[in-house]
Amino acid sequence: MPKRDTSPSNTNALNAFAPGSGHTPFDEGSGNAGETQQVVSKNGDHKDGQTHLTDNFGHRISDNQNSLRAGERGPTLLEDFVLREKIFHFDHERIPERIVHARGSGAHGIFEVTQAIPHLTKAALFQQAGNECPVFVRFSTVAGGAGSVDTPRDVRGFAVKLYTEQGNWDLVGNNIPVFFIQDAMKFPDLVHSVKMEADRGYPQAASAHDTFWDFISLMPESLHTVMWAMSDRGIPRSLRMIEGFGVHTFRMVNAKGEGKFVKFHWKPVLGIQSTTWDEAVKLAGADPDFHRRDLFEAIENGDYPQWDLGIQVFDEAWAAKQAYDVLDATKLIPEEDIPVEIIGRMTLNRNVDNFFAETEQAAFLPSNIIPGIDFTNDPLLQGRLFSYLDTQKSRLGTTNFHQIPINAPKCPFHNFQRDGMMQTQVPVGRANYEPNSLGEAGETTGPRACPETGFTSFTANDERNDGSEKLRIRAEAFADHYSQPRLFYRSQTENEQAHICAAIVFELSKVTLEHVRIRLLSRLRNIDESLAERVANGLAMKLPPKAKVAKEPVDMKVSDALSIQKQARKTFEGRKVGILFAEGSDKAGIDKLKGEIEKAGGTVFLVAPEIGTLKLKGGELSADGQLAGSPSVTFDAIASIIMPDAADKLLKDAGAIQWFADAYAHCKTIGHCKGTQVLLDKANVEKDEGVVPWEDMVKVGPIRHWKREPKVRNLP
Repeated sequence: MPKRDTSPSNTNALNAFAPGSGHTPFDEGSGNAGETQQVVSKNGDHKDGQTHLTDNFGHRISDNQNSLRAGERGPTLLEDFVLREKIFHFDHERIPERIVHARGSGAHGIFEVTQAIPHLTKAALFQQAGNECPVFVRFSTVAGGAGSVDTPRDVRGFAVKLYTEQGNWDLVGNNIPVFFIQDAMKFPDLVHSVKMEADRGYPQAASAHDTFWDFISLMPESLHTVMWAMSDRGIPRSLRMIEGFGVHTFRMVNAKGEGKFVKFHWKPVLGIQSTTWDEAVKLAGADPDFHRRDLFEAIENGDYPQWDLGIQVFDEAWAAKQAYDVLDATKLIPEEDIPVEIIGRMTLNRNVDNFFAETEQAAFLPSNIIPGIDFTNDPLLQGRLFSYLDTQKSRLGTTNFHQIPINAPKCPFHNFQRDGMMQTQVPVGRANYEPNSLGEAGETTGPRACPETGFTSFTANDERNDGSEKLRIRAEAFADHYSQPRLFYRSQTENEQAHICAAIVFELSKVTLEHVRIRLLSRLRNIDESLAERVANGLAMKLPPKAKVAKEPVDMKVSDALSIQKQARKTFEGRKVGILFAEGSDKAGIDKLKGEIEKAGGTVFLVAPEIGTLKLKGGELSADGQLAGSPSVTFDAIASIIMPDAADKLLKDAGAIQWFADAYAHCKTIGHCKGTQVLLDKANVEKDEGVVPWEDMVKVGPIRHWKREPKVRNLP
C-alpha cells in the first residue's frame, strides 16, 4: 500500500490554517474603560482572512474584550454568540479534570445563623438566629493540575455549598476579594496565559513565566489581583487560615421586594496566617499534600475549622458616590468604608468518606441561589452564570449531575426534565410537560410554578444604565485600574511590602521577554514609585516611563484589614509545635512543655532522630516522626529538649542543623534547652525575642518575629 504523504486530518480546508501561527499586524489602543484593544489596522488588508479574529464558523469578531450587554452597565445578553462559543469551548478543553481549581480538598459541616436579617433578605435561612443548614466546602488551587502540590503561589478557591430548605445556595469564591478581569469574555485568555505554556507543557502550577506576565502587562485591570497574589496571601499557612470572599457584588431582596447590594466575606476564627516563600518551596518537597493533610487531620482530631460569615451592605445611592464601580470585580470595598457585619458561623466537622465521590464530583454553580439572594449586572458574574453549568456536562458527563449525592439538594425537587445519560430516578406517569389536563382523567399531573414562594428576580434595572441600547462596551466607571492596587500595597507593613517586591522580582526573573518586564515596570510606577524602583533594582533594570492611564489613580485611606501582619493573633489555637528530643532527654520537661502548649490550644508533634521507643531520663517516649522526615517547615514553632551528648552527635547531622536554621530563617519561635546551644551556634541562630529557653516558649507564642528577617534574607 503506498505511503500517505499527508495526514487524513489535513486533507480538507483546515490544512490552509494553523491557529496561533504567523504574526498579525495590528494597532493597539484603549477601549472605553482603558482596556487594551489590539485590532487589525483600519487601513490594513481586510481581504486577508488569516489576520482577522473569527469564531469557529468564520464570523469575524469586532471586539474580543467585552461581552454584549443591555446598556453600558446592564446585564449580559444571551444572544452574544461570541461570548457563548468562547466560554463553551473553554469549558470543554479538559476531560475530565477541571480546567481550573483541579486540585481540591473538601469537608462537610454546618452553618448557623447568628444574627437574623429579615429586613435585608426574605431567604428563609436568615429569618431567625439559630437556623442551621448542612454545608460542603471545597478549597482549591487555581492554576495547577490535580496532581500538583498544595503550596505554590496561587489564588485559592473557596467554594461553599449550603443545602438550605429552599434549595442549594452555592457561594463560589476565592481567598482574594477581587479578580484578574472585569469581563467574562477574558476568562479563557487569562487561564490560557497562566496554565502551562502551550508549546512546552510547563511550568506546572506556576505563574512565573512569559505568557502570564505578558497578558498581565497588557491588562492593567489585573494588577489589583496580582498584588494580592504576590503578597503573602498567595502562600497561605493552612486552608483553615484563609479568608473567603464572594468576589462579586450580589443583591439581597426582602419580603417587600426592596433590594440592597451585598458583598460576602468568610473570616477564619483562627485568624489569617501565611508561610514565607522559602517555606512554601520546601513544603512542596517535604509534603506535597501539606494543606490537604492539615485540613483532614484537624477535623479528624476534633479541631474543627470555623469561619464567620460577614456581609457588607450598601445601596445604589452610596454606590453612585464612589470613585470606583461596585459592579467591577477587580475592586473591593474597604472595610473602613463599609464595616463587615457578622451574621453566621460555619464549622467543618466531618471529612469526606470518599474523595472521588464527594470532593471530585462536587459541582458548584454560581447560578444556584435562593429566594432573597440575587445577581447584579457585574459582567464577570453574568458570564459565570452560563459557564459553570455548561462545564459540569463536560466534566461529569451528564446533565443529571445534580443527582450525584454530593450535589443533590436536601429539600424536595420536582420538575418535568427527563431522561439523559445516568438518569437514576424513575419518574412515574406520562406527565412530562405542562400545562396538562391529565388530572381530569385521574392521572398524575406533576408540579407547577408558584408565584408566591418561587424565585423572582429583582425587577429594577435602571441603576445608572440605559437598557435601550445593545452595546459591546465597558463602562467608563471601570477605568481606574491603579487606585486599589495602590491602596493594597500601601496598607501593608514594610515587611509585607518587601515580600511583594521580592515575589514580583522572582516571577519576572523567570520571564525571558524583556519587553514584558519593561511594560510591567511601567505599570507598577502607576501603583507606587517605590514599588517600581525596588522591583527594577531587583532585576537590575532601569525604570521605563510610566504607562498611560485611562483614569488617573487617587490616594485612598490605608486599610489595616488588607494586611495579614496587622491582624496577626498571638494564639496557639490551630498551630502545631515540633519538639525535638533524643535518647536521654528529660521526659518531665517534655511532658510539661507539651501539656502547656496543648492547654493553650495548640498541638504537639514529637520529633526524634529515631522513630522507635527511646529511653529518657524519667521514662520512655516514642516520636511521632523521624527528624529526617519532619522538617521544621511543617511546624509553626519548634522546641528542643536534648542532652549535651545527644547534641554533640547531632552536630554531624546536616538535617538537624537545617532544622534549626530553617526555623530561624522563617522567623519562627525557637524554644531550647542549654544542651541545644551548640546546635544553635552551628546553625547561626542568634538570640532575639523569639529564641528563648523552652520554659518561656508558651509566653512568647507561635508568632513570626519579622524584625529578624533582615538578618536572614536580602529583600528588595
